[in-house]
Amino acid sequence: MKKLLIVLAVLLLPVTGMAQDKVLKMSTTTSTQSSGLLDVLLPEFKKDTGIDVKVVAKGTGAAIKDGVDGNVDVIFVHDPAREEKFVADGFGTKRYYVMYNDFLIIGPANDPAGAKTGDAVESMKKIAQSEAVFVSRGDNSGTHAKEQELWKATGLPLKEEDTVFMAKDKEMKFKAVHPEGMKMYMSIGQGMGKTLTFAEEKQGYTITDRGTYIQYKYGRPEGLQLEPISEGAETLFNPYGVIPVNPAKHPHVRIDLAETFAKWLVSERGQKVIGDYKLLDKQLFFPDAK
Repeated sequence: MKKLLIVLAVLLLPVTGMAQDKVLKMSTTTSTQSSGLLDVLLPEFKKDTGIDVKVVAKGTGAAIKDGVDGNVDVIFVHDPAREEKFVADGFGTKRYYVMYNDFLIIGPANDPAGAKTGDAVESMKKIAQSEAVFVSRGDNSGTHAKEQELWKATGLPLKEEDTVFMAKDKEMKFKAVHPEGMKMYMSIGQGMGKTLTFAEEKQGYTITDRGTYIQYKYGRPEGLQLEPISEGAETLFNPYGVIPVNPAKHPHVRIDLAETFAKWLVSERGQKVIGDYKLLDKQLFFPDAK
């Protein structure tokens, strides 16, 4: 009996090892999860490769920090400047262009700030100069970075603040800016979904990626009443990239699985899955492999 148990244990060891070898750890922005894209993308990836993906969804800044710390094997985010720095600093092997959508400035249908315009910077300026509520994610995400970029472009005097954000029980410190004198500026330190919900409750303005906006407006029974105030401008372009974490920095990362995932995303198959994902015939992301 003892010999039989030993044989069974030996036989089971490779199976367990193989199962562990097929798990990829990924940190990604909340928009890929909140939009529903991962619910479609990852099952197709597993079907083709047998690889499970363990997802941690957070703001892009926190996701990149996971890569810097070696907590994950791959990051899938949307802030090209920080992504390029991540690679240049040796933490990532290569940035793969994957897809894009765009940001929207949204607000109440009655537009109390009179901010509805095709010029995103002008819209932000009007909001800043009004008494209207503006809700910021305040989480160092790609969306938050875009907001700050637009504030800087307005030419208005800015207030810089040291900000502390808790990401999965980890403290992140960064500097954030917004126009001086904005009485109704609310920085809430939350992901995109919660920010949309809070902005609706306050009947305020905010910035959102299109994918999450479509999901919250059309993909839920309760819908979302906030409407686009500014969209379509080049300044609102929102590209996504995937980057395997560099094993030269963190030898334990599964570079084999990370590269398999990255190359699948930019393959004809992965790009088709992304392009085919729609909600009520509305396309949430556009494939952009180069």
